[in-house]
Amino acid sequence: MAIPYLTGYFVKPISIDGIGEVTFTDGTNEFPPNQQQCEAYGYKYDRATGTCSAFNYTSNIAANVINENNNIQGTQNTTETGTNNTYIMGESNAVRGFSRNNIIIGSHNEISAEVNNAAVLGNFGIARNAGQIVFGGGGFNGAGKGYAQSSAITLTGTTTNNTSTALFVNGNPTVKTISMGGDLDKKYIGYEAALIGARTGGSAAGSVGDRIFLTISGIIFETTANESSAAIVQVGTVSGWTGLIDFDGSNMEFSVTGATNVNISWSCTLNLYEMRI
Repeated sequence: MAIPYLTGYFVKPISIDGIGEVTFTDGTNEFPPNQQQCEAYGYKYDRATGTCSAFNYTSNIAANVINENNNIQGTQNTTETGTNNTYIMGESNAVRGFSRNNIIIGSHNEISAEVNNAAVLGNFGIARNAGQIVFGGGGFNGAGKGYAQSSAITLTGTTTNNTSTALFVNGNPTVKTISMGGDLDKKYIGYEAALIGARTGGSAAGSVGDRIFLTISGIIFETTANESSAAIVQVGTVSGWTGLIDFDGSNMEFSVTGATNVNISWSCTLNLYEMRI
């Protein structure tokens, strides 16, 4: 998964090389971090060499952390340490470290570190989240990756009450945040969410099988979402069932609200339309 920005920081780790040195990014540029940045994310800083390390390098690590089962066709494509089961066809694409089960077709695309089960098609696209399917749109004549792209992410989860609850990204119960990348003051994200909720149990009024299909759409600037929602189909007792875009620091979440003493399973297909200027 992509590493989120810590509160108060506008840089974060983007990759770890074969000898353990960590590279940071501000969403556009990549660079070695200073001591404060390095240690804030739990890494070890060496003042003598000015390097930030995730682990102490040994030859045994080099032998065990390797790239396996990758299929790369084209020129100037790169896969960092720990990239496994990845297919690339095109030119000048990059897959960052410790990621697996990914696909890139096109040119100048990227999959971020620790992102699994993603795909990028086209050019100048970037997948920052697990399971994300990205269509790169050229990025304003190559201005940068992710400057103009669309993508889709699936989220799932359950509720048993009327508390707003963030859904899991790509079904992973440890990941609720969706990375939007850096430079939030320069980025606009339109979105359309298709949300299904179905009752599976509970003691409140209504019946198993009560269900709703909602659409939520809007646009994000910085960490503000202007949105509207519509209930397309409602069957049974579904009062108060809804969803919305929420934020955790500089990252996005998709949250749902059900009803007290009602067990609901939720599935959301979230389409994102990104523009950075």
